[in-house]
Amino acid sequence: MALTPSLLRCHSFLGRFASTSSHIRKSRQLDNQISLWQLDSAVFALTSSLMVSAQASPLLGAFQHTRVPLGSSALPSRGGRRLSSRRAIVEAQSKLKKSSGRKFLFLGHMKEFRSSPGFIQVKRRPGVVTAPSASNWDALPAVAAAGLSVLAILVGAQLREKALEVLGGGAFNAFILSKLTELEKPYKPYPLLTNRHVETIFAAFFRSLPSLTYRRECLRMADGGTVALDWPQPEIQDPKAVLILLPGLTGGSDDTYVQHLTRRASKQGWQVVVFNSRGCADSPVTTPQFYSASFTEDLRQVVKHTAFLFPSKRVYAAGWSLGANILVRYLGQEAERCPLSGAVSLCNPFDLVVADEDFHIGFNNVYDKSLANGLRKIFAKHAHLFEDIGGDYNIHLVANATTVRDFDDGLTKVSFGYKTVDEYYFASSSSRSIKDVKVPLLCIQALTDPIAPERGIPRADIEANPNCLLVVTPYGGHLGWISGDEAPFGCPWTDPLIMQYLDALEEVGLDHPDFRKAQEQDGDVELAGFSSRRATEKPGLME
Repeated sequence: MALTPSLLRCHSFLGRFASTSSHIRKSRQLDNQISLWQLDSAVFALTSSLMVSAQASPLLGAFQHTRVPLGSSALPSRGGRRLSSRRAIVEAQSKLKKSSGRKFLFLGHMKEFRSSPGFIQVKRRPGVVTAPSASNWDALPAVAAAGLSVLAILVGAQLREKALEVLGGGAFNAFILSKLTELEKPYKPYPLLTNRHVETIFAAFFRSLPSLTYRRECLRMADGGTVALDWPQPEIQDPKAVLILLPGLTGGSDDTYVQHLTRRASKQGWQVVVFNSRGCADSPVTTPQFYSASFTEDLRQVVKHTAFLFPSKRVYAAGWSLGANILVRYLGQEAERCPLSGAVSLCNPFDLVVADEDFHIGFNNVYDKSLANGLRKIFAKHAHLFEDIGGDYNIHLVANATTVRDFDDGLTKVSFGYKTVDEYYFASSSSRSIKDVKVPLLCIQALTDPIAPERGIPRADIEANPNCLLVVTPYGGHLGWISGDEAPFGCPWTDPLIMQYLDALEEVGLDHPDFRKAQEQDGDVELAGFSSRRATEKPGLME
């Protein structure tokens, strides 16, 4: 089709938004009809993002006096009859004009909008749409909305519901699956947010922040290091169970995805505690050692301490990204001795060698640099601990690291006794621990995750272990999962599924009192101090 230069730029921009993975393992195709809620939501998201941008004016101005010829298949059809393009128009003016146009309901925003016949003129010639000339800037938002609506149709045609991949064997998993009604629904990607990078970045910057208040408890580990446990306030007097959360690399209780699950679990009667690793979320660093993908001792002590505080309750854990890798390694190491009653792993890189390979390809370099920046910030706060440390440490490389590999090469591999970075990555990969997991484990991955590659998922080991269950979503990005009732700004699609799974495990525990009751011992930790903390600022990308 022929596009004007300005529309061509927009079409290229939207094409990147709508690109999807071509190697979906299982998918369910719908008919070619675009649902109205997808179309309306797409127009809303795109129009809003452009209208609030400081750079939108030149782009929007290019839509004046624009004539856009479309192919015969550009507009959706229903029952053999082409839908009027006026059905695709959403008013972008601040005042809604009265018209006899059809009403639209924006799912997720619950706003009512009407189309206006003054926005776009539909000619009798099939498939030709002409935007009216705007004599002044007052009509510019309306004209922009009209042009963007047509583009939304083109993008919306690529959106399809996709089936989930669910993998797991054994009678126990079959029973648990019968409780997970969230898995009976097809996965609906949010319009214009199906690209792996767009979804990842959108979630990092635009997901809402519940702004919880925590009571901070600092624990001194046996080696002199310190971690911070954040307990959301108010604390539950008689909780159903206890849930420990492990954020991703450089993450903590400030992260939006952590706070959303914390709030949901708390509302459902669970006592939540966020485990902030050394240096993360302003956790104190008291020794010249941070944490790593291989180091599980801090988690081991935190689990024992939490179980000691709640001797009559079962304890569970959920981790994201690097936190998920540490959690799965811990489960494998503990095996039959594991005091946890169940766990959830989300966007786990699993194979760190594979993840490192993909980290240096194309746009993934942006995440690599962002994570390295976060690590440098943590190191800079505590650089005095590493002065004159000697040995094989390369402090200059660490202080100026532009990649995660640089940081690991200069500091992490040395701190934890590895000769090379690749040896550290191989030994720290949680994919090697799956076969040893002896407690119920739900693994949730996204096929489009740019940081936790799909090819690193240990499918064979998960399927062979009757304790493990794998769910792979067709979209999701990294820490994204912008889908579900609260999309695009609310909780990730995964949150309701996580709680359904944990509630199902707890139901089994109530029926069978001997089901993985936590050990009642405090471990080798001592209380270093209490404080109050309110998370009010959103971290940036990958921070």
